[in-house]
Amino acid sequence: MGLKKVKEAAYLTAENHQRYRAILRYFFIQHERMQEYIYPEEIYNYLKSTGDFSEFEEDSLYLDLDQLVRWGNLIPRQEMGSPRTIEEYKKKRFRYQPTPYTIEFERLLSEMENRNESFGGALERTQFDRVYHLLQELEGVVIKEQTISDEKASRLWDDLQNHFRQIVESTSGYIAYISSEEVEERMKTEAFLAYKDRFTRYLREFIRAMQSTSEQIKSLLAVLSEKKMTEFFRQVHTHKSKSLLEETSDFNESEVVLEYIERWRTLQKWFRSSQSFSKSESEILLDRTTEAIRKITQVVQRMGERNQNFRSRREEYLYLAEWFSSLETIDDAHKLYSAAFGMDHTRHFFIDQNPTDNIYTATWECEPMTFETKPMLRTYRQRSTPGAVIDRSEKRKIARELYLKEKQLEREGIERHMCDRLIELDKVENIEPNVRQIFLSWIGKAMGQEDQIIQTEFGMRVKVIMKEERIVLRSIDGDLNMPNVTFELLEDKGVTGHA
Repeated sequence: MGLKKVKEAAYLTAENHQRYRAILRYFFIQHERMQEYIYPEEIYNYLKSTGDFSEFEEDSLYLDLDQLVRWGNLIPRQEMGSPRTIEEYKKKRFRYQPTPYTIEFERLLSEMENRNESFGGALERTQFDRVYHLLQELEGVVIKEQTISDEKASRLWDDLQNHFRQIVESTSGYIAYISSEEVEERMKTEAFLAYKDRFTRYLREFIRAMQSTSEQIKSLLAVLSEKKMTEFFRQVHTHKSKSLLEETSDFNESEVVLEYIERWRTLQKWFRSSQSFSKSESEILLDRTTEAIRKITQVVQRMGERNQNFRSRREEYLYLAEWFSSLETIDDAHKLYSAAFGMDHTRHFFIDQNPTDNIYTATWECEPMTFETKPMLRTYRQRSTPGAVIDRSEKRKIARELYLKEKQLEREGIERHMCDRLIELDKVENIEPNVRQIFLSWIGKAMGQEDQIIQTEFGMRVKVIMKEERIVLRSIDGDLNMPNVTFELLEDKGVTGHA
């Protein structure tokens, strides 16, 4: 990689950077107004009109312009017409044009000056919809072999890259914004309560929209492999090479196609998790947004508790005192006291050992643990004994077998209620608690999908059909009143038909 020194950026840190920047900013303003060549007199009149260079001499301007030409910021062009004065004849009348480096530097600086110091960014739901529709068009060209012109292929690729770039820029700025100290401090103010509902609703709607759209995008990206995209990239390169003035060789074409493939890999990695990383950028975005909602909820709860502490509870204590005085026996008074104030002298112990990975395991189903208390003395040091390397392969093997057996029992429990690839809850007489929990998790996942189709942990594609009537789902640990739901197991060929 041959990286050279960028001498065009020297004017930003030079000793007379104020004059150099003022001159080149005027060139940038005129470039945006589609005026490329500028006379020195125009620049001099502009500098004098600003007020900051009221004592600026015209000879100094020519010296600054010569220096900017040597740095590569300006390109001089001599006027070949007849000189009007002797001075013009001596000085060789020039007009100046800014170079591409200069224009890009000034454009970037102008954008940064108009931007706030804090991070920005927004979550736009429609951006994911646009990417999804463009990928559908791309699927029709690559997979279904629809014929399009090179110009349309190039426009399709540019639109996809532009919308993807907007997603990356806006979401990265948004993540930096919600993680900044400024937002942390703002959440602690009372003014935050005024718009917390609107902000939370905005985040939840984005999560709901992105969950449904991102899964559809992932399914399209899975079938659009790099090998299948190569011919499409050649079409894009063919059209773009026509607009170039220079001829392109086969070697240049292969390099350009390779660059398109690298950009395609970046898009794939953003939406789909790779083998080297556990989560994709889209999944991380959902996690950070969910974390922001959780943080907002905690802040609002703490504010409510803080305001609650300042509220007088005189009326509540008077009501409780009257309730105590109306009781006839001391046993009833003890029961009321325990319900209102809890137990006296309660000690709580925290055990850092997790007996199981199942979050639905009840406390009374776990085996008792041993908690060792340590003296609270500054001089106490725990006695260390030499340890040995213990082979836990047999223990891991047993744990794995238990886990697989548990999953097999869950799958068998699901299949017991299945008939003709359908699970109709209104026809289930009695259901196991663990199977009921699995069905409820399927319903929760389907609520975020537009087509109500989910991928289960058993590798099945299931369509969740919600009905208006309600049923009572009976189990050994109680009855659950819920909407009537039917689960339809989809085959691989049937997934596309419903999606």
